[in-house]
Amino acid sequence: MVDLRAKPYNLCDEDIAWVESTIASMTDEEKVGQLFWQLCLSDDEQYLNHLLGTYHLGGCRYNGMPGQKVLAQNQKIQKFSKIPAFIACNPEQGANGVCPDGAFVASQVKIGATRKPEYAHAMGRASGATIAATGCNMAFAPVVDITYNWMCEETLSRAYGNDHELVATMGKAYMDGLHETEGVFCCAKHFPGNGQDYRDAHLSNNINHFGYEKWMQTYGHVYKTLIDGGMEAIMGGHIMMPEYMKELNPDITMDEMMPATLCPEIMTGLLRDKLGFNGMVVTDASHMVGMTNRMKRADMLPAAINAGCDMFLFFNDPDEDFGTMLNAYKTGIISEERMVEALTRILGLKASKGMHKKSADELCGTPEALDAVLSNAEYRGYSSQISKDALTLVKYKDQDVLPLSLEKTKRIMIVNIKGAEGPMAALAAMAMGGGAARKTPAEKLAERLNAKGFEAFIYESPLDKIKAQIARGEKPSLNLYFAGKNAISDFVSGMDLVISLFNVANGHPAFGLSKGGGEIPWYVHEIPVVGISVNMPTMLADAPMLRTYINTYDSNDDTLDALVDALVTGADAFKGQDPIDAYCGMWDTHM
Repeated sequence: MVDLRAKPYNLCDEDIAWVESTIASMTDEEKVGQLFWQLCLSDDEQYLNHLLGTYHLGGCRYNGMPGQKVLAQNQKIQKFSKIPAFIACNPEQGANGVCPDGAFVASQVKIGATRKPEYAHAMGRASGATIAATGCNMAFAPVVDITYNWMCEETLSRAYGNDHELVATMGKAYMDGLHETEGVFCCAKHFPGNGQDYRDAHLSNNINHFGYEKWMQTYGHVYKTLIDGGMEAIMGGHIMMPEYMKELNPDITMDEMMPATLCPEIMTGLLRDKLGFNGMVVTDASHMVGMTNRMKRADMLPAAINAGCDMFLFFNDPDEDFGTMLNAYKTGIISEERMVEALTRILGLKASKGMHKKSADELCGTPEALDAVLSNAEYRGYSSQISKDALTLVKYKDQDVLPLSLEKTKRIMIVNIKGAEGPMAALAAMAMGGGAARKTPAEKLAERLNAKGFEAFIYESPLDKIKAQIARGEKPSLNLYFAGKNAISDFVSGMDLVISLFNVANGHPAFGLSKGGGEIPWYVHEIPVVGISVNMPTMLADAPMLRTYINTYDSNDDTLDALVDALVTGADAFKGQDPIDAYCGMWDTHM
């Protein structure tokens, strides 16, 4: 069932003999351990020795650390691994997904806006070099989901766009760039394809609604492109395919519907038999509700392997999960044939990069080589050019607004529109402690405009004024909120133009005032307004009245530099092409 002489293994007789003899000599515990990845919670040597020695892990992931610490940890992981371990990272936006001091390149949607595959190739190239230099060996990237639903926040920034040809081209370019570095594996995600359901599989079910024919034309085309190009591994997503399953079995019940990671018809029938994938499959994280809500965990673990997944991503409790899988193997729930097949793919991949012939030190590299990669000016230079080419003027109905000039739009009010703060934002704020607050994108934009001679200032909302009164120990004036209106002529008198700056990381804008005020751009016919989103590219859904709307895709310094240069140059300076339908499928966003 596994052809080790074919892609992606391409093994010789000697390497095949190593795979087969190693499997034959393994204990039951060692076999089961190879099926698991675990998230390393510490780089402590005693902890890692216990983890690898007790559970015989096939693969590891780690929490973000500076590159040299990642390298030191990975040297320990390989030292304590009887069989060399896969060590993965998430370089979806560049080498900063390998370690925080690696080169950030761009989000995938930002690269999609440029329509230039060479940027995806460059991101893969920078990522691959950093992966190898830190002693990692597998990229859980690229994301090759397709953003058909603008409300699918899982894919909005992480996918290249809503066109399957664009996603296929960019995904292969990334993979090819990654493969320029020897010894690095590529694992695309999330099969069979996210981007249709607005729900997040971390928290709920997730559905891909396509039947077989439509799926093969779109997601299937993407995965076939990568498979034919030499993709070594694929991450299975906890995504159900009800239409496809009904085509296979019209009598299937809702309770029988399973996510791909628990469904043999999808993970084996579709991926292996229809697409011909010969490589390794790993599940997405096992704590995600899209998987855990379908059955008891004790049943779920072996079900994923029996469905066609070869490796299981992350223990919940190591002893419990390891014991569950070991029992499933010993009692025949996981057959000997299925175990050998999974191990053949796992060890076959490791042999394909010669990992079995290298010492722990040879698998990881040197601190000096890593320093050279981390300081590589070429890798760090990609983001600036991408920022220029990605700027997207989505909507432009008032075509005399740009370019901004000191003669007609010198006084600029910037309205800082934020989203609701989720738990991660709260944790980040606590982690920062009492340190100096970072400048907001609105403050950075004002600085750049003022440096060019404009008089830019940031709007203070009624709620901000009330908060300031409370902070000063004053009695808050609630009338500012309930009746804080003024004449239109007074409102527009102190400015020539308004920039509505959306800094919304998820969800929708948290507009603070509905009756007057300046946060909602109700005044688009009173004064020129330019809407700019520096995060989510879907803000027209919440502010459809905007007549000029720009997506920058992030608020990094080089992005804001490019933005200001484009604003004062004119509409022709915006080279990006909308990769996701920023009009959100709504008729009124075109008004």
